[in-house]
Amino acid sequence: MEKKIQTAVMGVTGYAGMELARLLLRHPRLAGKPPIFFGRTEGAPEPLAAVHPQLMDNNGTGLGPGGLQIEPFSWELARARGVDALFLATPHEQSREWAPLALEHGLRVVDLSGAWRLENAANRAVYKFADEGSPVATAIQTRAVYGMPELHRDEIREADLVANPGCYATSVILALKPLVSAGWVDTDRGIVCDAKSGVSGAGKAPTAKTHFMHAADNLSAYGVFSHRHTGELLEQLVLAPEQIVFTPHLLPIPRGILSTIYVWFRSPKQSADVEALYRTFFAESPLVRIFPAGQLPQIQYSVHTSYCDIGFHLAPDGRRCVIVSCLDNLLKGAAGQAVQNLNLMYGYREEDGLV
Repeated sequence: MEKKIQTAVMGVTGYAGMELARLLLRHPRLAGKPPIFFGRTEGAPEPLAAVHPQLMDNNGTGLGPGGLQIEPFSWELARARGVDALFLATPHEQSREWAPLALEHGLRVVDLSGAWRLENAANRAVYKFADEGSPVATAIQTRAVYGMPELHRDEIREADLVANPGCYATSVILALKPLVSAGWVDTDRGIVCDAKSGVSGAGKAPTAKTHFMHAADNLSAYGVFSHRHTGELLEQLVLAPEQIVFTPHLLPIPRGILSTIYVWFRSPKQSADVEALYRTFFAESPLVRIFPAGQLPQIQYSVHTSYCDIGFHLAPDGRRCVIVSCLDNLLKGAAGQAVQNLNLMYGYREEDGLV
């Protein structure tokens, strides 16, 4: 009989943490062994349903036998409860501190922050990590695997630290990687990525720009030439900064991402060839859906799912192509992809618990 692993979530109070809780509690491979939810290191346990009432059972106690609680964290408790895999749905500063300690305690880690995503120090500079260049941080970075299953499936299976990709980065990289890898894109002409995300992408803590009075009935660009996900695009697509322009925008909706990407091909292509390239590249990727040529995805098709939807439209000259990529920033852009990585790490089907 397959041994059920014990998962734990640090940072369950946020939006991505809530989705992690929901997915893990319903994961068929983890049935009968609910996750442990960790909170701050001090204080009393708190019912999970008090923080996320949507996870309440019909007895009002929270999902799971007897109700589940958010427990004060300690490494001793994690060891006593037999934790195998730890999800860090925490700010990147906290993940920089906790991931090395988790590895020391023999845990496998899926980190949803940006703490370990970037190999290049110049790209990491946007985070201003206090421990940048330290021996510990350098050693941990070499162990981290960029957690995009469609690109790094084999490495993820063997990893003990998986750095979950950013939500914008996931939508853009999946849309571009087949074309760039095939050498079709004229990168000297430049790639333009116009991406838009719902307000939950900014996290749960309110700010002036995510306040209802700012975000509602509005559309605004931000992070121009400075967004922290840009480094992921450069590294995973192997591009120079001058070859791509990425501009994120804030949509007045709760969740979802739509990225519209503009490229030139080096030589004319047929729509059938472009579609065939996408379908071949993602043939073994159950959570990427390719739309037929000329049909474009919309946020409403992918929201509340763990799919990334990709479609394209080719100009009559066969050289200009517009690609549209949609996903749910809290699922395929965060918690869903984290569970997808867990599935690979423990030999489950990639889509288990997600479709």
